[in-house]
Amino acid sequence: MRVALCQLRSAVGDVQANLNRVREVMEGTDADLFVFPETYLTGYMVRDRVVALAEDMDGESINHLLELADRTGKAVVVGVPLNDPCNHGLITNSAVMVTPDGRVQRYDKLHPANFGPFEEGLYFTAGQTPAMFQLRGHGIGVCICYDLFFPEICKAYAMQGADMLLCIAASPVTSRTPFETMVPARAVENTCPIAYVNNVGSQQNMVFFGGSQAYDAKGRPLAKLPYLREAVEVVDVDLLQNGPARRARPTLRDSLGSLR
Repeated sequence: MRVALCQLRSAVGDVQANLNRVREVMEGTDADLFVFPETYLTGYMVRDRVVALAEDMDGESINHLLELADRTGKAVVVGVPLNDPCNHGLITNSAVMVTPDGRVQRYDKLHPANFGPFEEGLYFTAGQTPAMFQLRGHGIGVCICYDLFFPEICKAYAMQGADMLLCIAASPVTSRTPFETMVPARAVENTCPIAYVNNVGSQQNMVFFGGSQAYDAKGRPLAKLPYLREAVEVVDVDLLQNGPARRARPTLRDSLGSLR
């Protein structure tokens, strides 16, 4: 699978400008799946403006992405604040996957960060459960930024048969070392390739380091994007490698609670 790591700056509060960048990249790049950072469509530091910017699953932005996916034949994962369908007035920090067959899939961040410089707990409610995306017969387990530090999330996806893991993020420069430690660890312990796509540039008091990266099912590096500047890189992810990797290091077979 050809995966485009789209490490681009968000125009804070300007959804249309960010949608235009998504369109430009998808129309001008050859890949099967395009991955954009956490809250890319609105920007991360919109604070209480998120109330006005959050959308429903059938909102204008999602419909724009549906048209784009249909026209290009390409799939996209992007971070966006969404209204909670079950609790009026609550908003989730979400990832959506839009595919050319007209399907929209949603994952809500399980662990909104609310410590140090992070204010997500003021604006977002937590998601309820992992939600594995499906693309062309492959399972793709997605998490959002701070979720990566809870290994049970990626493990749950792997135990459910995920073929690839994704982490979309808005990770600041102060968090670079922990994230660069965790990303390959999630690949190794789950014998599953992973792509991590981070925000880049500054938004108010936050500076995002970029450094998006990808690893194969054995934890070997596939790509590393630059720090502190925009970049788009297409990575060939071999999903057929998972089986041999899991036979060589049977971490899933030997996991507590495994049914394998």
